[in-house]
Amino acid sequence: MTVTDAQLSAMSEAGPGDAVGRRVSCDGERGTVHYVGKVPPTAGIWLGVEWDNPERGKHDGTHEGVQYFKCSHPTGGSFIRPRKASFGVEFLTALRQRYEMEMEQDSAEELKIANKPVELVGFETVCQKLSQLNSLEAVSLQGSEVAGAGPDNEIQQNTPNILSLDLSESLLASWDDVASITRQLIKLRELQLSYNRLRMPANPACLSHCFASLKVLVLNNTGITWSESSSKSMNENNSSCTTLIIHFHTHTFVVNILFLSSLVEQETTKGSCSCDLFAIYCMCPSFWSFVNELEKLPNLQQLSCFNNPLMTAGKSPETVRQLIIAKIGGLQLLNKSKIQPVERRGAELDYRKMFGRMWLESGGDRDPERDHPSQAFVAEHPRFQTLIQKYGAPEEGELKQQQPFALKNQLLTITFVCPDVTEKKPIEKKLPDSMNIQKVKGLLFRLLKVPGAELRLSYTSSKMEGKEIEIDNDLKPLQFYSIEDGDRVLVRWS
Repeated sequence: MTVTDAQLSAMSEAGPGDAVGRRVSCDGERGTVHYVGKVPPTAGIWLGVEWDNPERGKHDGTHEGVQYFKCSHPTGGSFIRPRKASFGVEFLTALRQRYEMEMEQDSAEELKIANKPVELVGFETVCQKLSQLNSLEAVSLQGSEVAGAGPDNEIQQNTPNILSLDLSESLLASWDDVASITRQLIKLRELQLSYNRLRMPANPACLSHCFASLKVLVLNNTGITWSESSSKSMNENNSSCTTLIIHFHTHTFVVNILFLSSLVEQETTKGSCSCDLFAIYCMCPSFWSFVNELEKLPNLQQLSCFNNPLMTAGKSPETVRQLIIAKIGGLQLLNKSKIQPVERRGAELDYRKMFGRMWLESGGDRDPERDHPSQAFVAEHPRFQTLIQKYGAPEEGELKQQQPFALKNQLLTITFVCPDVTEKKPIEKKLPDSMNIQKVKGLLFRLLKVPGAELRLSYTSSKMEGKEIEIDNDLKPLQFYSIEDGDRVLVRWS
């Protein structure tokens, strides 16, 4: 239902029952109305509000032993009188207030030279252009308390050319409210909805046409939990999101990727939607489940994870990067760094080795007819079967357990052999197993006088007779390839 200025004003006067669920502001703080009614022993109507900032509240919705509403934070709620609450304004009302104020400020400024006013040629024309709402292409209504679209089609008739719109810190209460605005802006390319609390629709796909033209959607600090997002249905094969930016901060939650995907699914099917960027703040309690969901966005090519707590949560940044690459098959750019084919191959082979034993124990088998891993394994590693098809099932020799941390950096005695150059004698060296392949090639350059870029390495092990394993990722350490004491590294070059 479209909310008009008159209805919003009426809510502030009396606080009717339909105010429940709506967004309000009071003394610079925003919140959501969860209760309208009496709170004995006081007389009159009260609004029970859960505030975005829990420090603004006093309790969890309970007063003198009676719980009138529930809050997600024990001090997130309080009661206020309706007259103290602002329920916001219609879109065009906020737009006129914002831009007319700017025009008045601009027209009040005069350029003076030697204390004499100077007429600015063309200035009046600019003001006239600004006053015509239909010429606006970039509109910022951040903090303007927009609460609804207003009368049907009024936005489309007055502001048909908006390309970029900032509705951050508004009083929009749901995605339906947002859709009532965006469906009228057929040229809209960029939409910012940061610091809003938006209720999820029962059927997100029904709103997809309202976001068909978007290329950039920014959703910072929107307070949606992972459980809320994962409970919504989506079409796993339809989303044209190509770039995802995730900022990690404490006290924020993951934005609903599943919901965003379903918003564009219908238009993607028609070939008319090309959402290029999702910018999101998130703190996901199950990060790898979240990454698994991103694989369902078939056109996702770029991902940036900033201030990621996982980088210091038991895994090195390099390990996290490799796991993300292996889990998202179409990714081309991670944290602004291009994923080279050799890095992808190394990451996927590493993933296949790392979880190969778990795959076998869950019911996986090298015989395709007997390969039936458990649902739990498939849910946790949805791309594993794809990697099996791509590279084959891991051999037993590849499934060596990772060395304990205390044994890392042990010295390996490795024999370097040049099989294509018979006059070159084998070279034996003791190297730490943490030494990466790039540094190994640097050592070989000094020994053989062959540029590292021309070197091709592989190795053989007495435990895998007749098998030669390619060493194809310069960023990986020797221990990544399970090279052991006494193994032979074969060195070839063009």
